[in-house]
Amino acid sequence: MGWACHRTYHENNCCRVIFYVTFNDLPSGIYFSQVTDVVAFIRHQLQKEIRLVAFISLRNFSQNKKAIKKELGDAIVVPMVPGVTRWRLNKWLLSFLCFIYKPEVIVGRSVLASMLAFYSKCRARIVYDGRGAISAEWKEYGVITDTQMLSEIAELEKHAVLEAWKRIAVSEHLVNYWKREFNYDQGSHVIIPCTLNKQYESLEVTNETILQSRKRLGFDTTDIVFVYAGSISGWQGFDLLYNFMRPILNTAHNYKLLLLCAPDKNTERLLSEFQGQVKRILVSPSDVPAYLLAGDYGLLIREASVTNEVASPVKFAEYLACGLKVVISPYLGDYSNFVAETNTGIVSQGQPAGTFTSVSINEKLRCRNLSLKTFTKSVYEEKYREIFA
Repeated sequence: MGWACHRTYHENNCCRVIFYVTFNDLPSGIYFSQVTDVVAFIRHQLQKEIRLVAFISLRNFSQNKKAIKKELGDAIVVPMVPGVTRWRLNKWLLSFLCFIYKPEVIVGRSVLASMLAFYSKCRARIVYDGRGAISAEWKEYGVITDTQMLSEIAELEKHAVLEAWKRIAVSEHLVNYWKREFNYDQGSHVIIPCTLNKQYESLEVTNETILQSRKRLGFDTTDIVFVYAGSISGWQGFDLLYNFMRPILNTAHNYKLLLLCAPDKNTERLLSEFQGQVKRILVSPSDVPAYLLAGDYGLLIREASVTNEVASPVKFAEYLACGLKVVISPYLGDYSNFVAETNTGIVSQGQPAGTFTSVSINEKLRCRNLSLKTFTKSVYEEKYREIFA
C-alpha cells in the first residue's frame, strides 16, 4: 500500500512529506542558521511537512544528536556508516526512511546528501541545495584526501546539478560555475544566500548595547575595532588576515583586533606581537552577536580561489546585522560588488586602504537595516515556495 501511494503521489496528492538531508555535517552555528533554522522556517512559514534527516559520524554521536534535536526536536538523526569513503552504503538507511515516511521531495544539502537520495530506493523528486563548488573546494583545500573520492567528486557534483528536479544556489557566481563546468542551462533554480539566524533579527544595536559590549572586552570608546569571527579552515585565509592586520595594528595603538575563533599560528603571532591590541576568545554561537557589537569592521579577507569565488559566507550578513562595515576581498561570491554598490565597507586588494575611522551609530543602523532587508529568511519566502511548487 505504501509503495502504491508513493508511485501515484503526482496524481492523487497523497504524499506531502519533504526530507531535508544532511550528510557528515556536525552541529555548529552554521548548521543551526542554515539547516535547522531553514527547516523550521519552511515548516512554519510555508506550512510544509518537512523533516530533517541528519547522517552524522559515530564519533560523539550522542552529544551531536542531542545538540541537533535541541534545535529541532523531531529531527531524524542517524549514524553514518563509518568512513566518509563508504558514503554509498548509507543509501540503505535512507531507503528505509523513505519507505516509512514516503517523502514527496528530498532536498539534499550539497553533493553527497543529494547523491544518497539519487541512489536510494525512493521516487521522490530531488532538490540539490548547492552550498558551493564542492569538487573545487575538496581539491583546493584538501577537504578530502582519498584519491578515489577526489577522482569522482566532479562527476558526482555534475550529476547532482544536472539531474536534480530543482536547485538552490547560494550565489549567482555558483550558478555561473555550474554553467561553466557542467554546461548547466536548465534555469530551474533559485538563488538564496546564507541567511541570518533569528537571534540576529532580534538584536538591539544601540549606543548603550555597543558600549556594554566594548566594556566587557576592555575596549575604549575611542578604539577602532576590527573583528574576525568564524572557523580557521583553509579557505578563510589566515595568512592573508595576518598580513592585512599587521601594518594596521602598527599604525596606532587604538586600532584593536577581536578574534572570535580557535587558535591558529597566525592568530597567535598577532597576539604575541600586539599585546594589548589583540584579543582572541572562543564563544558559543548564541553569544557571538553580543561580541560582534563591539566592532567597527568585520573581516572577510580571503584568497582568490574557485571556492571563495562562489561562496556565500553567512558572516557577511551577520557582520552587517550587528552594525559592522565589512572589509572584504575582491571576487568573494556576490558580496564584493554588494559592498561597493551599497557603501557598506571596503573592498581590499590585500593592503590596508588608508586610515580607518570609527563607524557612527547612524552608519551601523544603516548597515543593520540593509542586512535585515537582504538576508532574513522571510525575504526569500517566495523563492522557497517556488522550489516546492
